[in-house]
Amino acid sequence: MINQSRLIRLTQKLIRFNSENPPGNEYQIARFIEKDMRSLGLQVKIYTFAFRRPNVIATLKGLGRNESVLLTPHIDTVPAGTGWKFNPWGGVVRGGRIYGRGTSDDKGNLASCMEVVRSLVEDRARLKKDVIFAATADEETGSHHGIIPLLRKNILRPSVALVMDSDECDTIVAQKGLIHFRIKVFGKKAHGAYNWRGVNAIEQAAQIIEKLKKHKFKFKRHPLLRPPTLNIGTVKGGDKVNIVADFCEFSVDTRYLPGTNPKAVLKDVEKIIRSVTSKFKIIVDDLQHPYEINPKHPMVDTYLKAAKRMKIKARLKGSEGATVITFFQDKRIPAVATGYGTHGVAHTTDEYIKIDTLYRGTKLLEQFIKDYDKL
Repeated sequence: MINQSRLIRLTQKLIRFNSENPPGNEYQIARFIEKDMRSLGLQVKIYTFAFRRPNVIATLKGLGRNESVLLTPHIDTVPAGTGWKFNPWGGVVRGGRIYGRGTSDDKGNLASCMEVVRSLVEDRARLKKDVIFAATADEETGSHHGIIPLLRKNILRPSVALVMDSDECDTIVAQKGLIHFRIKVFGKKAHGAYNWRGVNAIEQAAQIIEKLKKHKFKFKRHPLLRPPTLNIGTVKGGDKVNIVADFCEFSVDTRYLPGTNPKAVLKDVEKIIRSVTSKFKIIVDDLQHPYEINPKHPMVDTYLKAAKRMKIKARLKGSEGATVITFFQDKRIPAVATGYGTHGVAHTTDEYIKIDTLYRGTKLLEQFIKDYDKL
């Protein structure tokens, strides 16, 4: 049985571990999780892909042999920053909320998974399917030392996956893809007083940016996602105010919909650049494909039906940003994201989680495990 007091205390303990990323400081919290899971008599393994940045995988073995359900939250947080009213590492409880860095993203969800596993062990639940709990590092800076190598190396091979990194029981079944790229524009130096003798790369970059912002990318509308977006993140160039800039580099974040070919997006970008200059270079720094799962998939259906029975509002949603569900598609593993954080407070000053939502969500998660095990 889910114990609310224990769940609150566990969330507070997890918050008190500083696991900011950057710089990447997950060692102590990972050791705590490892010890907690070993105390339940579970099979626990540690996988490390960067110094002192462990991933903890604990398995509650079922009676069968072939199926498993993965619960995977992340253990790192963004930096706390300044300006807090509450101690970001204090886990202070006020007005039905727990305050601290990572309460909603993602230590409340981490505590939820740990409490569910403990409850199942204590109740001696006779499950057919394995329940795999993977507490992963490095989510906040790309998962390169966490879920990505765990999947690519076939360390994690579940039948289905619940990524525990969402708010208010929202159930993420679709997600935009992203392309992060830089455009380098090359001009010709000249004295600022004789600028006609040069080619100003900054001015050319400005023209390109204006055209990019006005461009309408082709896309197929999606019921759960907004149209594609394009954001200019950084701009740098030139040497001095009285020199015609012979270089300029700017970075672009574009989010595109399922059904769109990223090569087509980059081809459009190249065409726009060539309308201004032939002297340029495009460097792709990151490309993540969009993701979607059939909302009628048995995993999704079981979760939503359990929520309805418990009078919990669990809405089907799409994600405008990137979550790690996209990495599961390369291995053909059905995945959704859900969780019990609070809307709009992740990464903010005085981040918090609502205790009632966390408690009810944790009971829902346990019920889902039991219901899905019957399929």
